[in-house]
Parts: sequence; structure tokens; C-alpha cells
Amino acid sequence: MRLVLQRVRYARVTVEGRVTGQIGPGLLVLAGFAPDDDAASLDRLARKMVQLRIFADEEGKMNRSVQDVGGEVLVVSQFTLLADTRKGNRPSYIGAAPPPVAVPLYEQFVQLVAGLLGRPVATGEFGADMQVELLNDGPVTIVLDN
Repeated sequence: MRLVLQRVRYARVTVEGRVTGQIGPGLLVLAGFAPDDDAASLDRLARKMVQLRIFADEEGKMNRSVQDVGGEVLVVSQFTLLADTRKGNRPSYIGAAPPPVAVPLYEQFVQLVAGLLGRPVATGEFGADMQVELLNDGPVTIVLDN
């Protein structure tokens, strides 16, 4: 599992002109899943992500989490995060979980994050051609790996 977290002022995902998820200040999370991901790894990264102190406190220091600041979360599936580019010029996606494995992992991850935050999590649409719009805040971009 690989997550790319972007602290944002806002983010929105559209599919065929229809908004599937949008948030105000918080985290845009691009999430890629591997075939060997399990409940323990999902839980570990969900907790890490929600508790990661990358939001400013009163003194302007990154000392607060998305949970602390009441930020929103938008999770977008992105199998290309698991691309292998070591050989040749065409990425290999063999390390990404196939949809029958990835969909339940994605859905479980979203539910874990929502449970930790105590509020709904916005999402993209798994497997769709999505357009993601965001205003990166900072910019702050963090990669979390299993």
C-alpha cells in the first residue's frame, strides 16, 4: 500500500462532469493497493495518516493532525502509485492489486479513516477516469508506504 497525502485548501474529483467527492481544508489522499495488503496494514496506515502532524498550530509549526484541526479527507484510488519503472520506459503495474482485490481494500480503508475521524470521507470513483482538482497548501506532500 502506498499513500500520497497532500495538505489542501480544497480538492474535488469529477467523473464525466459529475462531482463524486469534494472537500475544504484537509487531506487529499491518493491510495494505491498491493495484492499482499491486509487489514493490519490498512489499519496501521489509516491511523498514521489521521494522526500525522502536518497542520499548523497557533505558532505556525506543523504540530496538528487532520483530526486535531477538524479537516476533511478525500480518498482517491490510484493504482499507478505502484508502478515499477526500473526497467525500460513503460511502467509496469504488476505490483498493483487487481480490481477484485483492490476494491474491498479501498472500501475498507475509507471506512477505517471515517471511523477514526468520526465523520464521512469523500471519495473518487474506483476504476473511473477521474479529474482531480486541488489547491495544495504549503505545499505539503507526504508519502506513506507499507
